[in-house]
Amino acid sequence: MIWERTLLAGEKWSATIKKGRLVTLTAAGPGANLAFMLFRANQLEERYNMPDTLKAQHTAKLTAGNILLSDNGRVMASIIDDTVGWHDPVSSYTTRQQTDKQYGKTSFQDHLNEWHRSGEENFLVELIRQGLEQKDLGPVVNAFSKVAYGKDGAMKFVKNHSQEGDSLTLRTEMDVLFLFSNTPHPLNPSSRYPHTPVKLEVQPAPVLTPDDICLNHCGENRRAFENTWDDEVLTATNVKHALR
Repeated sequence: MIWERTLLAGEKWSATIKKGRLVTLTAAGPGANLAFMLFRANQLEERYNMPDTLKAQHTAKLTAGNILLSDNGRVMASIIDDTVGWHDPVSSYTTRQQTDKQYGKTSFQDHLNEWHRSGEENFLVELIRQGLEQKDLGPVVNAFSKVAYGKDGAMKFVKNHSQEGDSLTLRTEMDVLFLFSNTPHPLNPSSRYPHTPVKLEVQPAPVLTPDDICLNHCGENRRAFENTWDDEVLTATNVKHALR
């Protein structure tokens, strides 16, 4: 184990996790929701692209075998293990207005660390901390949550989708800046602010092999991996020339 941390309800965290790491998220109870954004660590203008990720893999959910694509068609992270089977990549995060209306108004001055934080505020704080701005707010993955889609296109939040001990493991395919927020799913109809902690663990990843589940999920995945590998070669070559 390289590092571990537990995010309590309302907490946030961000940091760069190097390429070749396993990032495991584990729910400490039922009904967890951990939203996260991804940016390429050394080129922050490249970031997670939700539409391309879903379109390329012909899916509206994320689970083992899926990859998270950047807006340059490269693999940022791969989902190599998943006990839940469905994580929501379509919905966004809660706002201050929604949080106050749904859970009641709170403030740090009156409630200290028990005040109800929103996803939008958490991400804004971490973006600024990492040298980014409000305009860099983008799509998130809501880990441990499921949203079902009706034939009419209606979106319905599925209650009690995840249970205690459920986990999701990502493998980083480049240096990735992660931003995490343990805040409610925006479609969760509950009037009670969720209080499920989520544990984060980082450890070394095994070397990718030819039979890798994510590499072989579909042809688009393989091409995305090839784009990522080609970029590594070109970047290394450019650095070598610059040092001459």
